[in-house]
Amino acid sequence: MLASRGRLLLSTNPNETNRHIHAISTAQSSSSGEGDATAQVVGADGGDDDGDDEKGPLRRCIVTRERGAPETMLRFVVGPDRVVVPDLSARLPGRGMWLSARRDVLETARTRGAFARAARDQVVVPSDLAEVIEIGLLRRLTEILGLARRAGQSVCGYAKVREWIEARRAGVIVQASDGSVDERARIMSGARDLPVVASLAASALGQVFGRERVVHAALQAGPLASRLRHESERFAGMASRSAPLASGRSGDGVTGG
Repeated sequence: MLASRGRLLLSTNPNETNRHIHAISTAQSSSSGEGDATAQVVGADGGDDDGDDEKGPLRRCIVTRERGAPETMLRFVVGPDRVVVPDLSARLPGRGMWLSARRDVLETARTRGAFARAARDQVVVPSDLAEVIEIGLLRRLTEILGLARRAGQSVCGYAKVREWIEARRAGVIVQASDGSVDERARIMSGARDLPVVASLAASALGQVFGRERVVHAALQAGPLASRLRHESERFAGMASRSAPLASGRSGDGVTGG
C-alpha cells in the first residue's frame, strides 16, 4: 500500500480512516468524526532533518520552521500502519512532529511531504486529518468548560458574570460567537483587560451548562482558564466555517488579555 520513494498515491480502503480515528480517540480521548476515508501516502524524499528533539521550552514547526510553546502548537506521531496521528494532549509515545496550529500549515504538511521528511520514512496522511483535529479540539474546549463547571470554577448568565468581573474573580470571559455584539461589548465594560474566548455558539455553551443557550460565561483565573485560552487559540487556527458546535460564530479564538 505504501508508495515508492518520493511518490504520492491514494488509498481507498473504506475502513482505513475510521480505524485510525478510533485509535486516536482511544489514546487521547479526542473525538473522531466520520471523515473522508481517503488517505494520502507520502513517500519520504530525504532532505533536511525536520524532526524535533522535544527538549527545551519551545518546539519547531516542520513547515514554517517557527518555534512556539508546545501548548500553542499541534503534535503528531506516526502510529499503527505508519499513519500520522494527531496527539492533541501531547502525551502519546513516539517521536513528535510539530506544526503551527493553522489549517493552511497542516494542508501544506499533508500535501508536500513534510510529515514523511520529519519521520524519515513513508507515512500515511489521512485526507480528513484537519476535520479530525477540529472535532478533537472542539471536544477539548467543551471538556475544559465542563470541568470548570463541575469544580465550581465557572458561572454563566449576564448577572453572575458581571459579579465575577466586578469582584475580580474572572480569569477569562467566554462569550457565544453568535451572541449580540452590543451585549457582548456591554458585559465587558470596565474589564477590557480580561481575555475573551468566543469559539462556541450559544447552543454549544448551553450544552455544557445544562441550558438551551448560554451567551455569557466566566472562568476563574487558574490552570483551567489558561488551558481554555490555549485550546481556543488552537481551535481558531484549525476551524472551518462548518464546525458542528461552533456554527454561527462571528469571531473565533481569544481576544484581549
